[in-house]
Amino acid sequence: MKEKFLKWLYGETDPLRDADLAAEAHDASRKELKERNRRARTYIDEYPGTQMVIAAEQRTFRALYRVIAVASCVVIIGVLLFLVAHLPLYGEENVRASAVSDRYVESGVEETGAVNIVAGMILDYRAFDTLGESHVLFTALVLVMILLELDRKNTRAGLEDYYRIRGDRYFDTSRDQILRVVGFFLVPCIFLYGFYVLLNGQNGPGGGFSGGAILGSGLIIFTAAFGFSRVDRFFTRKLFLAVSVSALSFYSFAKGYVFFTGGNGLENGIPKGTPGAILSGGLILPLDIAVGLVVACTMFGFFSLFRRGLIGGK
Repeated sequence: MKEKFLKWLYGETDPLRDADLAAEAHDASRKELKERNRRARTYIDEYPGTQMVIAAEQRTFRALYRVIAVASCVVIIGVLLFLVAHLPLYGEENVRASAVSDRYVESGVEETGAVNIVAGMILDYRAFDTLGESHVLFTALVLVMILLELDRKNTRAGLEDYYRIRGDRYFDTSRDQILRVVGFFLVPCIFLYGFYVLLNGQNGPGGGFSGGAILGSGLIIFTAAFGFSRVDRFFTRKLFLAVSVSALSFYSFAKGYVFFTGGNGLENGIPKGTPGAILSGGLILPLDIAVGLVVACTMFGFFSLFRRGLIGGK
């Protein structure tokens, strides 16, 4: 720093030279964008039919959008009102609900092999609901990627803006020595606890959602302490997508097989194991792992997108 100051003091270097070059490149890209817009307007002026076609397409899209939106709302409202009309009256004893809950409590361990009744319920009795919840998380992440991810197709002024914006546009917390030291000791403990919660869901409190949330938090803290460059070495974008898609695919095919066999009165042949053992609960343990991976990837994906605009970069 002292040498740079002395060079500037004696006129040997200009600290604003790079800034001037960047500003010139930025202005040039803006001029190029304005020129493209001017040529587009000139083309429309020379060929009036083009403007009429564009206006007709816009009107058609808006009308179709309104029709679909109103129809979707009407269908959803109708389904909800139909379900509400068939709910038991206030104060009336709900015999079916009582029978279902009694079945969970009395026969849950025997039928699912899981000591944790909640895990047996959400990953065995009601595994179809959990499958939908996992797909909701993945769909939400995909939509956020579409909206926030930076690439050469959604910048305003071409490649110049892409390479200028692509850099890390945030305060690098990994330069904080205190945060690095604390993260060095804290992150391994978080990951170890996350794996414990994830693998112990069929026997006690925990499972896929809670364990995945802990692992996702560990990834976020690791990134804050050591930077995205460290994370990108082992958790690239390709790996992130592969883990998410593989976990959801395994869940879908595994439970699809169980639904098919159960719906046709067939034995699925999956051993439930000894209740209380680590390898017990049939498919509950691998399904917990799949759900946990989806939750962890979703949490870190949201953090990465909102933090810098892209995942992994590879």
